Amino acid sequence: MANVEKGKFAARRRKWGRLKGENSWTMFKVISEFVAGFEALNSIDPCISIFGSARTQPGTKYYELAVKIAHRLTDEGYGIITGGGPGIMEAGNKGAFEGEGTSVGLNIDLPFEQSNNPYLTSSLDHKYFFVRKVMFVKYAQAFVVLPGGFGTLDELFEVLTLIQTKKITKVPVILVGTEFWTGMKKWIKDVMLDVENNIKASDLDLIPITDSTDEIVKIINEFYEDGHEGELEPNFEL
Repeated sequence: MANVEKGKFAARRRKWGRLKGENSWTMFKVISEFVAGFEALNSIDPCISIFGSARTQPGTKYYELAVKIAHRLTDEGYGIITGGGPGIMEAGNKGAFEGEGTSVGLNIDLPFEQSNNPYLTSSLDHKYFFVRKVMFVKYAQAFVVLPGGFGTLDELFEVLTLIQTKKITKVPVILVGTEFWTGMKKWIKDVMLDVENNIKASDLDLIPITDSTDEIVKIINEFYEDGHEGELEPNFEL
């Protein structure tokens, strides 16, 4: 049995050895994707990143709310960045497009072949999720998060972690959908904070919840009117 296990480990080592050359070329692909993103996005106006489910259908509550929010934010002079696909992403880009504002899509190559929605004024295609995440964060002056699945939660908590650890400047992160998000925030308070003491009480202030477009605009505008004007620029350095 020991010899069998040893043989398995040896096979794994040989496999990793064959991957070394491929990994070296991957590094250059990653660098090229970063360079293309920086060159494309360095010239855009201050933007708000909108996160949410790709499965949300036109005509539904949160789709239409995302359209309204994005349109209103373009009226305030902000551009909109989304993942460039369907659902909430499409809704955010649609609102920006109809508001004649900057409408950026950061698409990702996926097995089910997500394609760009038709409401983009600028788009980038990504192979690597982590490069795409950097673009979302680096060029966003606030984050508006509508209901979504694992991908939305991943993006939300990554942003919160970067803010909490001061890897990026604190910016507004607004959860849209009281019915959807209230239970999660209650669990964070009741369990993560009160029972396990894994966060600070002030961390709860990072995630206000609202259903109001006016409240979203107010939170963002007041943040930048309250001594944060100089932070309207790319957020962090690699």
